[in-house]
Amino acid sequence: MHRSERVSMYGWIWRHLPGNTWVRAGISLVLVLATVFVLFQYVFPWAEPLLPFGDVTVDEGGAGR
Repeated sequence: MHRSERVSMYGWIWRHLPGNTWVRAGISLVLVLATVFVLFQYVFPWAEPLLPFGDVTVDEGGAGR
């Protein structure tokens, strides 16, 4: 496989951002923070009732009994 065939998604994003290295780094930071914000504000609260976090199977007696 040639090096040009192994293209990562992050490399593609980096090459398509405008500006020099510092501007690209700032835009990348803003994109990451926006993604984290959207996940915590909208995606995780929506998915939480669908996940089995309340289904625990631990005995009340403890591990030593």
